[in-house]
Amino acid sequence: MSDLRDRRETEQVYQPAEDSHLLATTVIERIESDECVLDVGTGSGYVAATVREKTNATVVGTDINPHACEQAREHGVTVVRTDLVSGICGPFDVVLFNPPYLPTDPEHEWDDWMEYALSGGPDGRSVINPFLDDLSTVLDANGRGYLLVSTLSGLDAVRERAQSNGFETKIVAEDSIPFETLVVMKITTKH
Repeated sequence: MSDLRDRRETEQVYQPAEDSHLLATTVIERIESDECVLDVGTGSGYVAATVREKTNATVVGTDINPHACEQAREHGVTVVRTDLVSGICGPFDVVLFNPPYLPTDPEHEWDDWMEYALSGGPDGRSVINPFLDDLSTVLDANGRGYLLVSTLSGLDAVRERAQSNGFETKIVAEDSIPFETLVVMKITTKH
């Protein structure tokens, strides 16, 4: 019975893929051991656990999915069940996010936890935009955000949204996979 429960929970939680790996490998070289890191939408906890293990930084994850929170805890991640950064008190030195970014036609959306992990709405930015709007509430003024974005989501539109919230952006890593290019966008406060 436990195996069936484990499989069902795995099916309801986004598991690490190329995007998770790109974000994790990009940021571990850029995080110091004395920094506090927030991993928004932690999912399985892969990125958070990798950052903690490789850097010894203090890492906290958030996720709206209760199954993801449980799985992240099983990987040793301190996690808070919440929507993005709602109710989270900062500031954090580093904020990470591998958001749902796949453009999804509303007529073809499904109603389960994987939709939260995958569907970025019609333009791929329905979760990215609120994250960028609220990032300043949890990011230290001298901190860095690292956002995984797909070319399917419109990189220019993401940059513009970040800039409208007082941030500067820079692409620090990318990986071309079939049908899209994944990028890690570094986000800092304009000074």
